[in-house]
Formats: sequence, structure tokens, C-alpha cells
Amino acid sequence: MMSLIGNATDQAPANPAATDDMLATQPVGYWSGLVHATVTRHLRDAMAKIDVTQPQYWVLNRVNGGPAAPSREEVVTFLTHLADGPHEISRVVDQLLHREWLSIDDGQRLHLTDAGEAARARLRELATEVRAVVHQGISDEEYVAALKVLRKMVANVEGDEAPGSPS
Repeated sequence: MMSLIGNATDQAPANPAATDDMLATQPVGYWSGLVHATVTRHLRDAMAKIDVTQPQYWVLNRVNGGPAAPSREEVVTFLTHLADGPHEISRVVDQLLHREWLSIDDGQRLHLTDAGEAARARLRELATEVRAVVHQGISDEEYVAALKVLRKMVANVEGDEAPGSPS
């Protein structure tokens, strides 16, 4: 059922019931969007059960993850592209300061408190559990191949300077 124009495969409308022999005609935007929405919803639902949000996890990881303690502005700049709006990360920093999961020093640098580190570790365990559910029946090799394909698609659209493109 696949028709070819030169080397290109015709683009078919999105079809959640597409059979394996029809998958090459399916729009990647539909499927990648569906995966993003489904996995994000599953993760956020799991986090909500322990009264934490995904953006809070991002901030905890960012404060923990660099060679030097970041400023609020550095955290906001680094994470805003992931957020639902331009003010979300700044609000999350405020929430975490209020929860006393973050502290701010005299140099205006953010640090995890002991409670913040405990929360980050607990969230990492939860994220690992969610990852196991999402990856069930998928080998590491299949996962790597899928990500390489997605990364190549980004590079095809954005050019060789796409984020994550090998140099």
C-alpha cells in the first residue's frame, strides 16, 4: 500500500490503527507528539501522587547538576524552554525555597538542602520506575536506534547544528 515518488514515501494521514506495513507512511509529528503527551502525563500523574511536579524535579536536578551552584537566573534561563510558560521556572524556584528544598546563599546561588536532596533522590527513583514501565519490552538497542532516528530527523530539519547532533 506504500507508494513511492522517487525515493520519498508518500505521507498518509495519522492513523492510530496503522498496521506495521503502513508505519513508514505515518507522520512522525503525530507519533512523537502522542509519545510525548502520553509519557509526560504518566510521569506527571505519578509525581502528583507525592505532591511534586515535573518542573520541580527539573529545578532540583539543575541545582544539583552543575560544577558550581547556579543562580536563579541561570536556572530559569536553562529550563524555560522546557516549561509551560516564561514564568513557570521562576515560580518553581520560589516553591522550592518555600518548601525549604532549596536555599540561597549570600552570593545569590541556589543550593539543595538536605530535604531537597532527599526529594531529588526520591524523584529519581520514581522517574526510574516510570522509565521501566515506558521501556517494557524495548531493548536498549531499540531505544538507542529510535533516539538516533529522532535526532537525525531534527538535524534534517534544523541543519547540522541541531542540539544533540554529533560533531
